[in-house]
Amino acid sequence: MTTISIVPVSSLRSAPARTVTPDVPQRWPVAEIEALYALPFMDLLFRAQQVHREHFDANEVQLSTLLSIKTGGCSEDCGYCPQASTADSGIEASKLMPLSEVIEAAQAAKDQGATRFCMGAAWRSPKERDMERVTDMVREVRALGLETCMTLGMLEAEQAQALKDAGLDYYNHNLDSAPEFYESIITTRTYQDRLDTLTHVRSAGINVCCGGIVGMGESRTERAGLIAQLANLHPYPESVPINNLVAVEGTPLANTAPLDPFEFVRTIAIARITMPLTMVRLSAGREQMDEALQALCFLAGANSIFYGDKLLTTSNPQADRDRQLFARLGLKAQGERPAASTQTC
Repeated sequence: MTTISIVPVSSLRSAPARTVTPDVPQRWPVAEIEALYALPFMDLLFRAQQVHREHFDANEVQLSTLLSIKTGGCSEDCGYCPQASTADSGIEASKLMPLSEVIEAAQAAKDQGATRFCMGAAWRSPKERDMERVTDMVREVRALGLETCMTLGMLEAEQAQALKDAGLDYYNHNLDSAPEFYESIITTRTYQDRLDTLTHVRSAGINVCCGGIVGMGESRTERAGLIAQLANLHPYPESVPINNLVAVEGTPLANTAPLDPFEFVRTIAIARITMPLTMVRLSAGREQMDEALQALCFLAGANSIFYGDKLLTTSNPQADRDRQLFARLGLKAQGERPAASTQTC
């Protein structure tokens, strides 16, 4: 089994970003990613758009819906998360959702046009008593004709294989940040813990959904370090959610200054350039973005969104608003005909 290990940002300037196998070449040193960040904004977007059009329909966006199947009460201390045990956000812990309610939510998501259904549980890792129930969810949601994705925390190899045997298409486990910044936001699990879960997921043959969060107070170099960690995975993730911090009251990051919106768009563009075949998902924080900023993100290479009213515990633009925006931009949902633009001269 291939083991993924950490290489610090400082050494990425002269060494591979991941130690995977000795013959895997370094694709993207941090210095090169920082150089992309330093490009004039229009030049960067032009380059990202060229890469995007080479590999995707530039007017098609994949729709995913995310359901919290178990909310709150997580023993982790992630500084951004209102479900963490250390947060004072008012979120009460719930039990694992009944299968019938999950199926109902999945059918509703499909009826709204989603093609992937993601299920998230606020766990450090799933207990063995929970595995049968979550694998049943995978089987039943897949039977509806939807792609399935789960995020359940850390996995052991046997748990990843059980999810694969149930038919799971994607497993989400974000790196969150560059290794150098990681310990300032999380202390209850290590960066290597996250990489070990990704190793188990890859070894089981499940597609990897792995991204991070920007706007947590990190430097540009640390943002570049996050992208380097993702882009130098071998292979890089099939799906990369880019989250813009939603500063929730009661969490340690509640008073963090917002990230410059153009810096966020730059991050989307650089994810597209460095991982040309991945689905770059415009994820958490979209509720706080106006339509013009979202359009810039699509121009920069984002081609997937979470679609629906809520992302686990934070709000998300409603489906009707998304459909109206798609119509105005002439975008189509994956598998649908293009929407006619309503813009007039």
